[in-house]
Amino acid sequence: MQSGKILVAEYEGNYVLKFVGDVRLTLCSTLDHFLEAMLDNEGFKTVIIDLTETEGIDSTSLGLLAKISVKMKQRHQLRPTIVSTNDDISRILLSMGFDKVFFLIREFEQQETSLVELSPLQESEEQVRQRILNAHRVLMDLNEHNRESFRDLVRSLECD
Repeated sequence: MQSGKILVAEYEGNYVLKFVGDVRLTLCSTLDHFLEAMLDNEGFKTVIIDLTETEGIDSTSLGLLAKISVKMKQRHQLRPTIVSTNDDISRILLSMGFDKVFFLIREFEQQETSLVELSPLQESEEQVRQRILNAHRVLMDLNEHNRESFRDLVRSLECD
């Protein structure tokens, strides 16, 4: 499986996030930092998350995606879009209840945009643990199934 990376593009407040390869918690600080800046941008309009080249995605990354939806609804009364052509990834998204908080589509004609890879952000172990914990709390808040699935993990992270 290809090591994960996150590519981004922005045009007049319209963002594209493209996850490539195996996107794991090692990218959580980088992704979370970018998401905060993106959502705080006064010119922000919308975001499309392109998972067409995603081979794997962990629960931390899913929690950060859920955070996008929650914050967009709070701040802009909008629902983001996720593009997924991989049946395994789509199944994970549905099992997490993402169809309730995102527009899930299978096709996306990307305009000629210059995608740029996000530079990895280095944080302390405690900062990363806190981001992982927060991402899972957001996932748990989406529905009862997620609350049950991640309860033990969140308790363990809270005790560390």
